[in-house]
Amino acid sequence: MLFIVSTPIGNLKDITLRALEVLKEVDLILCEDTRHTKRLLDNYSISKPTISFHQHSKLSKVDEVLKMLEHGKNIALVSDAGTPGVSDPGGILVEAVLKAFGNKVSIIPIPGVSAVTTLASIAGVSMDKFLFMGFPPHKKGRETFFKEIASQKNPVVIYESVHRIKKALDQIDKVVPERQLIVGRELTKQFETIYRGTAQDILQQLTDEQKKGEFVVIIDNK
Repeated sequence: MLFIVSTPIGNLKDITLRALEVLKEVDLILCEDTRHTKRLLDNYSISKPTISFHQHSKLSKVDEVLKMLEHGKNIALVSDAGTPGVSDPGGILVEAVLKAFGNKVSIIPIPGVSAVTTLASIAGVSMDKFLFMGFPPHKKGRETFFKEIASQKNPVVIYESVHRIKKALDQIDKVVPERQLIVGRELTKQFETIYRGTAQDILQQLTDEQKKGEFVVIIDNK
């Protein structure tokens, strides 16, 4: 079996009882960063072998996982934070398992925290329909990415890193300066901050210290 396990995006208490149960019972845990996952496992006194599996992993790593599944191993896949398969390499592994085994290997989702739904729950705008676009491209296609946001009729949710949040807000300001944004920084962590207003409003609120952390941005359609 392959378990796709959601982990906390910040506060370690946000993990589910079912996720803890699975992590205690599997033979092996695949992680984006084994050091990061070890902190979570240690917090709950879980001792299991871990192997790194991230976006830079070679195809040989996928083949290694497939062989273990073929031999009956139960494996959990976790990301550093949130739900695997959303803006991380989890989808690649699930696709490979389906291609190799079809329905012969069970792929079981263990739901939990997602940064998208965490911020959407307090957005204060209609999120009945929205478009999730993940991280903007770093260079090629970035301008087109933000122009596409301007053409949407429903709210848009994106992720952005600390290194590019100011640039992203500048680009949003250029294409939709009148739109209202909800920006979440360090969600569920000690320095969690929610910003509301236009891109220009939020740029004025962000100090150098507040530009640290991971960001989720909702661009309203009104």
